[in-house]
Amino acid sequence: MTKEMIRPAARRRRMAGVLGAAVTATALIVSGLAMPATAADEELIVNGGFESGLEGWFVNNGNAADGGTLSIVDDAYAGASAVKVTGRTTTGSGPMQDLTGKVQSGQTYTIKARVKYDNASSPATKQFFATMHYGGGTYTNLGSTTPARGQWGYINSTFTIPAGQSTATARLFIETPWTSTPSADPNTHLMDFVVDDVSLVGAPPPPPPSKTIEVVGKLPGEHNPLIGHKFGADGFGYAEDGRVYMFMTNDTQGYMPDPVTGVSPQINYGNINQITLISSEDLVNWTDHGEIQVAGPQGIAPFTSNSWAPGFAKKVVNGEEKYFLYYANGGGSSNVITGESPLGPWKSERTSTLINGSTPGAEAVAWKFDPAPFVDTDGTPYLYFGGGPASTSMPAAERYNNPKNIRVIELADDMVNTQGSAMVVDTPVSFEAAHVFEREGRYYLSYSSHFGGNDFGGNQTPLPGYPGGGQIPYLMSDSPTNFPKEKYVGLLFPNQSQFFGAGTGGNNHQSVFEFEGKYYFTYHAPTLNKRINGNTTQGYRSPHIQEMTFNEDGTIQQVVGDYAGVDQVRDFDPFRTFEAETFGWSKGIATQKIDGGSTQFGPAAANLVVKDIDNGDWTGLSAVAFGDAGAASVTVKVKPLQAGGAIDVRTGSETGAVIGTIPVSGTVGEWTELTGALNGATGTQDLFFTYRGGSGDLFELDTWSFAQASAPTLDVTAEAASRCVAGKSVLTVKVSNGEDVPVSVSVSTAYGTKTSVTVGAGKSVSNAFTTRLTAAPAGAAEVTATATVAGEQVSAVVPAPYAAHSCG
Repeated sequence: MTKEMIRPAARRRRMAGVLGAAVTATALIVSGLAMPATAADEELIVNGGFESGLEGWFVNNGNAADGGTLSIVDDAYAGASAVKVTGRTTTGSGPMQDLTGKVQSGQTYTIKARVKYDNASSPATKQFFATMHYGGGTYTNLGSTTPARGQWGYINSTFTIPAGQSTATARLFIETPWTSTPSADPNTHLMDFVVDDVSLVGAPPPPPPSKTIEVVGKLPGEHNPLIGHKFGADGFGYAEDGRVYMFMTNDTQGYMPDPVTGVSPQINYGNINQITLISSEDLVNWTDHGEIQVAGPQGIAPFTSNSWAPGFAKKVVNGEEKYFLYYANGGGSSNVITGESPLGPWKSERTSTLINGSTPGAEAVAWKFDPAPFVDTDGTPYLYFGGGPASTSMPAAERYNNPKNIRVIELADDMVNTQGSAMVVDTPVSFEAAHVFEREGRYYLSYSSHFGGNDFGGNQTPLPGYPGGGQIPYLMSDSPTNFPKEKYVGLLFPNQSQFFGAGTGGNNHQSVFEFEGKYYFTYHAPTLNKRINGNTTQGYRSPHIQEMTFNEDGTIQQVVGDYAGVDQVRDFDPFRTFEAETFGWSKGIATQKIDGGSTQFGPAAANLVVKDIDNGDWTGLSAVAFGDAGAASVTVKVKPLQAGGAIDVRTGSETGAVIGTIPVSGTVGEWTELTGALNGATGTQDLFFTYRGGSGDLFELDTWSFAQASAPTLDVTAEAASRCVAGKSVLTVKVSNGEDVPVSVSVSTAYGTKTSVTVGAGKSVSNAFTTRLTAAPAGAAEVTATATVAGEQVSAVVPAPYAAHSCG
């Protein structure tokens, strides 16, 4: 705890000995009567008896050096387990649980907990508090107990969160009374203690408004934005093994549309602590891999609070191929986590941020964020970062035109540490979002330009050729660390509002990646937000991609943004099991992680399902390649949520011709696989799954797979034999038709071809070919047969081998 916190005596709330409601099967007994819980009350603590280990718990103030450690012990008040905190260096060090989103202001709750200490050198009695931390310096004692040494104390108190108290952050922990110098008498203030049976009972907040986007956010035929069922910003593209991965800031995390108006409050970056990941084989049909919980108490790197503006790279470290996901921890620092693949699993090799105020050469950078890794062709890794207001020590004109707020620093070979000092990147009119790629020995650095104002020396006119506000300019260099202002080239991408109109302005964030011989430019724009709410948007951004081309001198042709997007790289292969959360277009659906690994991507990858499916919703795939034979059937793994639902398979559009239907039967609430026959799934077509049934959620979808139709064949046989005529070898090819319709055949040999030979139903025809040779070598004739069977033209090629033959 800090010195700014309220002292225990002042912050102690009046304790009312009121029994709290419980939702467990065991009711409290008062005066011999069982007191049932009210219907609205719930147990809000996870694993309060510690029978599931430390699930849901972490130590408060545990990120400081030796700030305390939690361990499971068998010295329990009830059950088999309790938690013990040791190594405390602050009075606030104790078991903590994050209740953000579970409690709300103005509501009343009952807190209970058992606490015990055994240190023989500690006082005979000691007070303990259950305390709520509401963020910043706001702490409130909820209840207390003063047990004797070696005895279990009982916190049992009812409290009301003040109506004006923000619960955007709410963390409950057990502590001893605050003092400014606890280390002066650790036996009194920093003793180990044990906690068990923690309970917080009360009414949780009402469920948040649905985040499901009901409009068609990505119109069929268009390829931007990349997805229409959720948001994503600051996209960083990475290509490997025929697939492009897009890592994004999870703008959807704070999206809270009003149930009546459909309008969400403005985006709150402070709440974002997840990275959204999607991937594609063709740049049009994208698979949703869900969110990576990077930061926050339950995050992979819990010592960070936010995760914005991801960057991604791969490098071989000590002979092992590893993947590195960098991110901004708010504006003050940046960090990195490590994965075994672009889909994880992820871990943190650090216990503190990678880039922060102690990074050499970064002292003058206001915003130490937007980390963008780059591994050079010689294997040397670099990290570009920074942005924000220029140093006030600069002249006003320099603050505006050359704020020197971007840095590059060399990374160590392990990619999770830096080495040396950060170097200045002198990007004109720069704001943030530095990104570097290499092409044909040239290094390109792009970034986002600022909007002027007091932070940049006041409103001015940029120097001739320099960018205006909210644009993406670039520099070219022959070195990844040499980017003086003289390397400035010009504008790469204007502000997105130039292309998408009112409500889509603001700053931007870009990346460049190469995929199968072409270069692509990523950026974001609030286009989905605009389709939901019109020209007044709330800052929720969506990912876009455009192809990027170069002039002969290596400069980049200015990129033009549009809804059309990029061409589909390849047709979609349906003859495999693929995730249902893969689509080119959608309406009214959402996705959600479930337990278990992905069928398509392996057990280490997260498994998502499509949910919130209502009558009239649909998903679509672009350019599905069924081939000439086509698909005979489609199988879906589905969980019915009510009886009577159905899936129609359509071609061309969501209202196109129905080529198959799957009635969704099976036990409600259980996963099952259902198959439907298809008629007309041939060639390459856009494919749509439309969903129908009663009111409310119909079912959830996990995977799709298509079965190929058997290629039609003809019952036609051919045999070849040789005989001697006048001392020369003559080859005879006999064709037999087992069909009940005539067959037109052509017979091709090394000695000639006969075409348009008709063989009647059930008949045979022989064709002779004179070789003019006394001795003919072995070979094979080829018979091509064609007939109309059941209204469909069918062809077959039949070989007729023959042996060598001599008349000598």
